[in-house]
Amino acid sequence: MTRRRVLASGLALVVLAAVVVAGVLVVRRLATSPQERYCATVVAQRAALSDRLSAGTPDVLITALPVFEDLQDDAPSDITDEWRQVVDAIRGLRDALDATGVDPATYDRTDPPDGVGTAETQRIDDAAGVLGSQETSAALADLDQQARDLCRTPLTQ
Repeated sequence: MTRRRVLASGLALVVLAAVVVAGVLVVRRLATSPQERYCATVVAQRAALSDRLSAGTPDVLITALPVFEDLQDDAPSDITDEWRQVVDAIRGLRDALDATGVDPATYDRTDPPDGVGTAETQRIDDAAGVLGSQETSAALADLDQQARDLCRTPLTQ
């Protein structure tokens, strides 16, 4: 066998192995229930969510948004409304801050940056009000309880 033929055979085996592994992963993904996928995501994201939430910075929820979005993506159908409430509220605040050109980590409502007038401050206040609302707080509490009941673990460490 020529060297070229050996390399081609080796490459073909690597490609075939990759296809087989990918197929196994797809079958495993399809074989698990939505609850199992969600619980796997909860467990996988607990540390990241805990780290981001413990930062104590004013933009803590905005920095945690990608983790919340991952959890929302894998959530079972019975808690999609709660995830939508939480994620949409965080996105709303992020979008209000972005639209006004305000850095969420340094924004001070009592001393807004130059160029941020009453209308911009009101938009940010409204979005913050939705995020801090009873409805959003209840949704987050329900999601944590769901994780404890279904996955036997809280959302954070």
